[in-house]
Amino acid sequence: MKLYATSIPNTLPDWATVISNNAGLIEVEINDKSPGFHSIIEELSTEIQPGIIGVKAGDLCQRLSIEIIDANEEN
Repeated sequence: MKLYATSIPNTLPDWATVISNNAGLIEVEINDKSPGFHSIIEELSTEIQPGIIGVKAGDLCQRLSIEIIDANEEN
């Protein structure tokens, strides 16, 4: 899984790797098979829609101090 961010912390968990950092766009690859990643996902899991359990990307990024790109943001 990949995330595209505008800022990240100096240190990331071992399951997150910066792939590229070009012109302020940071590409982060997540190893979704890592037990550490699954642990955080379990902690953040909530009912995101009636009858659907999941994790919001914003909640995951907030936990990791990653600022993701908001595709809905108007310039």
